[in-house]
Amino acid sequence: MTGRRVAVTGIGVLAPGGVGTENFWGLLSAGRTATRGITFFDPSSFRSRVAAEIDFDAEAHGLTPQETRRMDRAAQFAVVATREALTDSGIALDAHAPHRVGVTVGSAVGATMGLDQEYRVVSDGGRLDCVDHAYAVPHLYNYLVPSSFAAEVAWAVGAEGPSTVVSTGCTSGIDSVGYAVELIREGSADVMIAGSSDAPISPITMACFDAIKATTPRHDDPEHASRPFDGSRNGFVLGEGAAVFVLEELEAARRRGARVYAEIAGYATRSNAYHMTGLRPDGAEMAEAIRSALDEARIAPQDVDYINAHGSGTKQNDRHETAAFKRSLKDHAYRVPVSSIKSMVGHSLGAIGSIEIAASALAMRHNVVPPTANLHTPDPECDLDYVPLAAREWTTDTVLTVGSGFGGFQSAMVLARPERSLA
Repeated sequence: MTGRRVAVTGIGVLAPGGVGTENFWGLLSAGRTATRGITFFDPSSFRSRVAAEIDFDAEAHGLTPQETRRMDRAAQFAVVATREALTDSGIALDAHAPHRVGVTVGSAVGATMGLDQEYRVVSDGGRLDCVDHAYAVPHLYNYLVPSSFAAEVAWAVGAEGPSTVVSTGCTSGIDSVGYAVELIREGSADVMIAGSSDAPISPITMACFDAIKATTPRHDDPEHASRPFDGSRNGFVLGEGAAVFVLEELEAARRRGARVYAEIAGYATRSNAYHMTGLRPDGAEMAEAIRSALDEARIAPQDVDYINAHGSGTKQNDRHETAAFKRSLKDHAYRVPVSSIKSMVGHSLGAIGSIEIAASALAMRHNVVPPTANLHTPDPECDLDYVPLAAREWTTDTVLTVGSGFGGFQSAMVLARPERSLA
């Protein structure tokens, strides 16, 4: 380890409710929701018919017809978010040796929409047992391998350094950024383009979550269907989106006069080695990840100013997460504001961890904590300060953001103002 510190200098976001970081923060700070009835396909046969979709026009956001045909929707999101992050950062990548610039992209389900669409074509709507490959799009292989996401981003920026896809379910978006931070710290790269993207709103994904009753059946009130920590919640709302960051060594960023949103001060991940979808109620594994991330950041539990929760809106997760905060932060858990932006933008699986990192960095920039929308009647077992309904002005120098994923993955990341004392 070189002891290098890592800064976030650029942010690009595509999220339900609006493309671009400014639109994203406007929605969060206003407490608006972007959940609605599914429009991408006929959902009438499904238990859950609600999603958080993005109104996205690839051509309007600078993608050529050839790029649009070659890339799955999630890959398109990643490239567009990357372009915004680079512009926001103001970094001149051509001033860096290409092999010192790397890429990490997180994704839980890869090119789900592309594969789903192409299966319908080559199987003639499911009627052919032996599919006809002659009808397939020429770039079908790109849909099959999630590594194509990292390749597309690397091509877009000319990065010839480490290039990786991280797929750890719903913690992918935190883990991809955490891995990028480690590459800079150890000296393997000077700049990393890091983030995550998922576009899972398709019949196959909805069927999978219907089967385990993880998504909400509240299709009669889609705008208020995502209700983390509320006693009336009954499942999460599937979403889509992407967030990408420019990460640099802190001192190098300062030398070029870059705006620094935050330092990625600590990161840790753990597994519960317990159950594919089940969580132990004591939150021990998430608590251990939190403690480890805080230790790496050299930040005491009582110095955490805001927790950006996983807050999926399932009873199992919300109670598990609440227990983890109490276990790791002790009495301070009752004093620190906690909120879930999934109440507004849904759960975009592997992308949401990066989207929540973006929300955390913007909360620090504006000293505003986004709310947990739709929280009217808290679950009695979730008794912390979940910032219901409206954003709150709050001095926010240190943020803890966490993720929990199927398979038992538990991840935590600490963002802090770089001028803090490291004593």
